[in-house]
Amino acid sequence: METPVSDDRSGHPSALAQVVAPDWLRTLGRCAKYLSIRALVIGLTVCAGVYAAIWVTNLGGFGDELRKSEIRHGVVMGALGAGLHVQEMSNEERAEYMEGLFQAAYRGADLDQPFILRSFRYFRDAMTLSLGRAPYSRTGRGSDRVVDILMQGIPWTLLLFGIANAITFILSLYLALLLSRKYGSLVDRAATLLVPALTAPPWFHGLFLIVVFALLAGLLPFGGIGSSPIPETLVGRLLSLLKHLILPVGALVLGTLPYAMYANRALFLIHSTEDYVEMAKAKGLKPSRMRTRYILRPVLPAIITNFALISLVSWQAVILTEHIFNWPGLGELLITSIRANEVAIFTGAITVFAYMIGLTVFFLDIAYVIADPRVSLGSTGRA
Repeated sequence: METPVSDDRSGHPSALAQVVAPDWLRTLGRCAKYLSIRALVIGLTVCAGVYAAIWVTNLGGFGDELRKSEIRHGVVMGALGAGLHVQEMSNEERAEYMEGLFQAAYRGADLDQPFILRSFRYFRDAMTLSLGRAPYSRTGRGSDRVVDILMQGIPWTLLLFGIANAITFILSLYLALLLSRKYGSLVDRAATLLVPALTAPPWFHGLFLIVVFALLAGLLPFGGIGSSPIPETLVGRLLSLLKHLILPVGALVLGTLPYAMYANRALFLIHSTEDYVEMAKAKGLKPSRMRTRYILRPVLPAIITNFALISLVSWQAVILTEHIFNWPGLGELLITSIRANEVAIFTGAITVFAYMIGLTVFFLDIAYVIADPRVSLGSTGRA
């Protein structure tokens, strides 16, 4: 880029220099600055959440006591199998000998240091997913590395979350537009009355769907990702996966759709009374064109904001929903790691969830600007 030329001694760029500086380059720099700041803020939030989770997993020192108890048990069992020389010791000698073994094992596990010092190392390992090996869990291929165990569950969680949220977004827009068109009708009043009754958490809807469609009707499987025996063909495996997706996706959709539909309906009703909409009606525009261009388009930024909040709720709901349907994602992995006292897997799952939530918010920020051309990334005086 050419060096700005000053037209006077004050050093201000001349009009020629302002013309030479390309607008797209200034816009690109402004967008990069805005996105960098947003990424930094979201990243700091993710770091704070992960570090808080590390303190929670220690349970106020109880986590260290559990690890020490496991170490003592292993040391005692190893000492008993070491030979007769331990059994021939006196009680004082045996106690002193065992205490020395305990302290050596504590130093090997870094349990001789204060937790405040170890927490920073745990935080670094959690953020980089360098969490070592799991003592009890294994992947389908037999790997006990924590990062491999986490990577095995991420695709299944993303599949369930992505499909459920896409269906919720599309259905909420369609049903909200439909109800706003029929405002005051029997269908609109019935839907308005049913919304509070349907605003239950997804896991509750999941239990209801299991009872109705799996237990009573026997139409769909109780859970899992595939039938047994495994179909031999690729088409058969895909159909089996789709069949197992119906109930967990339905539970997530039923848990988030009523709120999204009701909020979007209110937005559509507010904007449908604007002056420009009334003028479009007077001009004789088609109802479909009027709904998409004069109602849906101005409301879309607010819809994306509502959808961002719903997405955050969905990430929390995925955990119990996966557990209810035995879906092998991060939510199921998180709960099983708590039961098995797998601290490394629990910390890793929390970290991955934090990363996913942060990325969701970041991309929805970009979608907000794309949906509303009036908002310019990083410009002065804009949101």
